Amino acid sequence: MARRVVDVLVPVALNQTYSYRVPDDADLKPGDVVCVPLGPREVTAVVWAENETPDPRLHNRLKDIGEKLDVPPLKPELRSFVDWVANYTLSARGMVLRMTLRMGEHLGPERVRMGVRLVGDPPPRMTPARGRLIEALSDKLLHGKSEVAKEAGVSAGVIDGLVDEGTLAIEPMPREIAAPSPDPSFSAPDFSDEQRVAGEALKTLAANGGFHVALLDGVTGSGKTEVYFEAVAEIVRRGQQVMILMPEIALTGQFLDRFAARFGVRPVEWHSELTPRTRARNWASVAAGTARVVVGARSALFLPYANLGLIIVDEEHDQAYKQSDGAHYHARDMAVVRGSIAKIPVVLCSATPSVETEVNARTGRYQRVVLPSRFGGQHMPQILPIDLRRESPPRDKFISPRLAEEIRTAVDRKEQALLFLNRRGYAPLTLCRACGHRFSCTICDAWLVDHRFRQKLACHHCGFSMPRPHVCPHCAAAESLAAIGPGVERLQEEAAALFPDARTMVLSSDLVTSIETMRSELNEIAEGRVDIIIGTQLVAKGHNFPRLNLVGVVDADLGLGNGDPRAAERTFQLLNQVIGRAGRDKGYGIGYLQTHQPEHPVMQALVAANREAFYATEIEARERAMYPPFGRLASLIISAGDRPTAEGFARKLASAAPFDERVQVLGPAEAPLAVIKGRYRFRILVKSARNFDLSNYLRDWVAVGPKTKGNLKLEIDVDPQSFL
Repeated sequence: MARRVVDVLVPVALNQTYSYRVPDDADLKPGDVVCVPLGPREVTAVVWAENETPDPRLHNRLKDIGEKLDVPPLKPELRSFVDWVANYTLSARGMVLRMTLRMGEHLGPERVRMGVRLVGDPPPRMTPARGRLIEALSDKLLHGKSEVAKEAGVSAGVIDGLVDEGTLAIEPMPREIAAPSPDPSFSAPDFSDEQRVAGEALKTLAANGGFHVALLDGVTGSGKTEVYFEAVAEIVRRGQQVMILMPEIALTGQFLDRFAARFGVRPVEWHSELTPRTRARNWASVAAGTARVVVGARSALFLPYANLGLIIVDEEHDQAYKQSDGAHYHARDMAVVRGSIAKIPVVLCSATPSVETEVNARTGRYQRVVLPSRFGGQHMPQILPIDLRRESPPRDKFISPRLAEEIRTAVDRKEQALLFLNRRGYAPLTLCRACGHRFSCTICDAWLVDHRFRQKLACHHCGFSMPRPHVCPHCAAAESLAAIGPGVERLQEEAAALFPDARTMVLSSDLVTSIETMRSELNEIAEGRVDIIIGTQLVAKGHNFPRLNLVGVVDADLGLGNGDPRAAERTFQLLNQVIGRAGRDKGYGIGYLQTHQPEHPVMQALVAANREAFYATEIEARERAMYPPFGRLASLIISAGDRPTAEGFARKLASAAPFDERVQVLGPAEAPLAVIKGRYRFRILVKSARNFDLSNYLRDWVAVGPKTKGNLKLEIDVDPQSFL
């Protein structure tokens, strides 16, 4: 009798499943996580389906499945979600599965950690390293081997030598005790009437279950987090799990503290900065259902929850939810899909909803839950324009006299001020005054950014960097290099000169060395140990700075002129969010917009605090142009090591597009960033009606179009967020 055959999905860049034979003594079902031979190696994979009709001619050529891992099987809803995401984004199913099996070799039972303890007399031969190690272990307690080696500044060989001589002993470390579950009754919230109504609405949503999407639409400082905690509490009471997605999980120390204040414990975290052992432990607790609340970056969407009951997407408008390499997916949209497949509610949360979400709320597809005012009776910040055509800063300076005076007044009042500029480094361009030479990346179509803190010129697209020279490499002129334009480091230099007695701090992603460092710096600001904060968009991400009452946007026009159809929306959201950091605790918040375009609709809507006017204008423009959410877009990015190859393939691909009157194929055209990492780039933009199956159209197109070979690469981005 022929042995069973199953189809297995392997987490590699392939869309197909592979057939394997099931050993006679194996009890395997779809969803089981197994080890299988793949070529010369063994990989972790998932049984995807029974193969009811295997080809008998191939039976003896099939390989056997190896061991079944001792982890819960992937539920049907998660396997359906993997299939859906792969189909929609035209990604290989194996690559989507890879995001679910992010643990690799760390899956399975947790390995026993070995520790070291001082048990015997000092060795006959002492060295300084041995002395430091024995001193570190003098308490005779069990210490982790790697931790004590680092503390004593010794190698693992020093430890092994003392073990051989009987001075130290290796013993298994006790397993870490799992954190207790969140307690929904730990701390009752002190709500305003508006918050209580909104909290009850979300609590009812959670209690009713079933697929339903709600937008928690609240102004900055209205207490949205505490309100959606009511839905979290309801799900925890029911014994289910909650997934909370955040755009910048590594920077959410304040959120974790607020969660602990409400529920008595911190939630389980999921993001790229976790150690492999912590990731393995958290993955296992999610799969077992013991992790009741998971707070994570977009990849938390693919975790194997045992009993998921609610998904929350905080700051749903944030651009960081778009994955731009591998599988190109938008975590907010895929969260709604996962909620639909799992038949559970989804809460989207923002003070400045994306246009897509706003339209869904206006048309009734999403329920809108509103928090129209700040908690504690605080006023929204007043926003005033500074017209740089009339009130320009001094030569080679970037802070206007009026803004400088307001900052001085705020600092004298012992309040904090924030200078916002969404540009990292010291200056975006360096040139030679003598010959005009501009420093550009050797393999990208981009200028090198001056980073004075690190004394480097760096490319923000490929990571190339070089020491900042003292002599022009083109004409050999000495001390002739000029920094053109401002970055946050240059602003810090200017602020230090204007306000020498003020304490300044720069917050920028390129200066973040670790999560702990960033959280420490944010705590310093929250505790009032900084007077002037100079920051990029990092400071707009939901932080609460009690003493901050003044925000100055140095270049409010920065994001408006890049040809991106979402430029106005992103600028409005970003400036609204960053000015929303002001006046949240006491006093009056005020924001200044330094702009060359005070008449621009975005600037006028911000100054007038007229959000409705902005959305009305933006929605009308999108509908007229048939841009999302009224139409659909996809980008095809063709790249190669030389320009003719990329352009030639792009033209052949465009000419192979199947004709359909509901589809418009634009291009190919050279990408705005024409060269990245030495690869020449061309783009094709595809527009279609909203109800058109664009993914299927693209799949058919690629099937009949020219095939990539050599160094050619084709990337498909359905629902693109970037047009560079």
